[in-house]
Amino acid sequence: MTVDYDSKQYLESVDAFWRATTYLSAGAMFLMDNPLLRRELKASDVKPKPIGHWGTIAPQNFIYAHLNRAIKKYDLNMFYIEGSGHGGQVMQYNSYLDGSYTELYPEFTQDEKGMAKLFKHFSFPGGTASHAAPEVPGSLHEGGELGYALSHGVGAILDNPDLIAAVEIGDGEFETGPLQASWFSNKFINPITDGAVLPILQVNGFKISNPTIAARMSDEELTKYFEGLGWKPHFVSAYKVEDDAFSGYKDIMDVHEQMAKELDASVEEIKAIQKNARENNDESIPAWPVIIVRAPKGWSGPAKDLDGNPIENSFRAHQVPLPVAQDDMTHADMLVDWLKSYKPEELFDENGAPTELVLANATHGAQRMALNPATNGGADQKPLVMPNVDDFAIKFDQPGTVKAQDMLEWGKYLSKMMELNPNNFRGFGPDESKSNRLYSVLDNQKRQWMDTIHEPEDEDLAPKGRLIDSQLSEHQAEGWLEGYTLTGRHGFFATYESFGRVVDSMLTQHMKWIRKAKEQYWRKSIPALNFVDTSTVFQQDHNGYTHQDPGLLTHLFEKERPDMIKEYIPADTNQLLAVSDLAFNDQDVINLFVTSKHPRYQWYSMDEAATIAKNGLGYIEWASTDQGEEPDVVMAAAGTEPNEETLAAIDLLHNAFPELKIRFINVVQPLKLLSTSRNAEGLTDEEFDRYFTADKPVVFAWHGFQDMLQSIFFDRHNHNLTVHGYEENGDITSSFDVRVMNHMDRFDIAKTAISKVAGYEEKATAFIQEMDNMLAKHTAYVHAEGKDLPEVVNWKWTGLK
Repeated sequence: MTVDYDSKQYLESVDAFWRATTYLSAGAMFLMDNPLLRRELKASDVKPKPIGHWGTIAPQNFIYAHLNRAIKKYDLNMFYIEGSGHGGQVMQYNSYLDGSYTELYPEFTQDEKGMAKLFKHFSFPGGTASHAAPEVPGSLHEGGELGYALSHGVGAILDNPDLIAAVEIGDGEFETGPLQASWFSNKFINPITDGAVLPILQVNGFKISNPTIAARMSDEELTKYFEGLGWKPHFVSAYKVEDDAFSGYKDIMDVHEQMAKELDASVEEIKAIQKNARENNDESIPAWPVIIVRAPKGWSGPAKDLDGNPIENSFRAHQVPLPVAQDDMTHADMLVDWLKSYKPEELFDENGAPTELVLANATHGAQRMALNPATNGGADQKPLVMPNVDDFAIKFDQPGTVKAQDMLEWGKYLSKMMELNPNNFRGFGPDESKSNRLYSVLDNQKRQWMDTIHEPEDEDLAPKGRLIDSQLSEHQAEGWLEGYTLTGRHGFFATYESFGRVVDSMLTQHMKWIRKAKEQYWRKSIPALNFVDTSTVFQQDHNGYTHQDPGLLTHLFEKERPDMIKEYIPADTNQLLAVSDLAFNDQDVINLFVTSKHPRYQWYSMDEAATIAKNGLGYIEWASTDQGEEPDVVMAAAGTEPNEETLAAIDLLHNAFPELKIRFINVVQPLKLLSTSRNAEGLTDEEFDRYFTADKPVVFAWHGFQDMLQSIFFDRHNHNLTVHGYEENGDITSSFDVRVMNHMDRFDIAKTAISKVAGYEEKATAFIQEMDNMLAKHTAYVHAEGKDLPEVVNWKWTGLK
């Protein structure tokens, strides 16, 4: 039977769907039994401590109900992103009404008993969160930390030409820096090869205790704002005076009619944009639609508090709006009156199931936004076709005889990866790809950029490109990558090491998402999120102290979740290739790569690099003199400069003390050093002692802050550890001088090593003085000449006797 989706009769079903989800959303905050109030409310029906957020719920349910209508009318492939993070009821109860929730969790039946169980489950110990958490179907973006909704939506629709991300944005989130930056996303969406985002700004007027900026802007001001950014605004308002939130409310059916009209216009504009672009190969930037919905915070909820202050249409609607709890039923009548105002008898039948009036607006099958494949690992997730790392390996006869730039060489490998995976592998970054030496990616795969291009002033820009790095925003790049990987595709984000910290909280939120998602039997795994830190701390001679911070290693380590965090610190190009071969097809993890972009000596053959990468660390025979015996000292290194400085220190020690038994351990995966009680893939005590001994001095040259290594060694037998790492000292100076400032240089490392060896107290005196003299000579020379000592610059590894 043909359905007239524009009829008043159909809009009555939209209204009923909205009232039903809003009833469920309100009731779940308070009730754990008697969900339909079919008997007198008792204290035992009410939760001991109602928890949740009310303010954004009814406007979101209104939006969701209308999106259902649009999906049915236009046969859309659409999913929903909830930017207003404090609104977990929205995803949960819309999915319950359309049957999705019950399909995945059969114990929550669509009847009165199942509804009671569902109510109790919300914001209750052992239940679901008050955010749009991974355990709720349809959730792609939790929104606990605001600012990334639109970035995630754009990442999701890249290379998904038939997909529309309906991105709800709260007017509080609208004020954040990352969200403001994300309006520039329209400069990167290709209407031919990508899908579309439909941002829907919910202007409810208030944050936790303040008005919102957008709410005090007129429609004219918001029109200028969005048109200036290249969007086409559509307005919907619940108010008698469209942009005056204190002018009184329209009849609700008038608001439904306006929403249906503006949403239809927006969908038709998207379809027209894509049709024109795809039929005429038109890659110009279109004016994509954006919908601004003005509706009160706490819409349809309690009007005033006990003191007569407004709740609805004020900040007081933010959380639980009524003082009703199991041990405080004084005002239970206010709760009952509120819930009955939705007329639940029209919405749920005698068994507690949704009525036909409600279900008329429900979507079905995969068209249900809660079960859209995009929200669960993507519709067609594929492993990467991997390049052969041997084709990109650095060849040499002896270690330390060839120099190369690791990121430059890696760029060739990434370009091939993009060639082999043209629709499901992308790179992202904040305008640093050229600085980070990804020349082959830029030359061969291009930056995606939809605006005008002026060559030769511009370079490597194209409407279709596999790299997006033309917006200087770490938040955007990370948000796009998260949206891309959450929908089943693969990619990387490369940035300066110190500015990876700008988005470290985003990585934390992504890890939390992975953790909760892994607990759900129905959630598919998602591809690894690959985060590349380069322009690293001991190379930042030209940018100085502000660009020196290796702390992301420690930040992620402190999560104590090595099942979801992998850290790779390759010492050269071949190790970088080897860890990429391991990491890029991993799933449900964040991979952190810390790697060099400057010309550096190459040390490890491809075979040796692959073995070390797989094991996480390796004994380096060609740089050791213990030859199967117990060493006098263990030298260890993790990272490019630590590796080079340690080898130079070994060279100094061996020339001065040829009898000294030195063991050199190169570490690529520091989290593999954790005990098996902390990392299932870690080393047993026996394995650890085979590398580091139970008591011999260990001198560890480390890329990061010392406390991370000290923590790793804490529960091991061997506490005879000295770490040479970053000490928060820096300046604009030479690369080697940065190492000296932090005592992560060959002279300091060699001093420490010999001073720790028993029996060398007297023999080492002259050597230690010589090292101190070299440090003093270095400081004087670099301050006078502005460059490093010839003895440092011209040093080469000549092998051990």
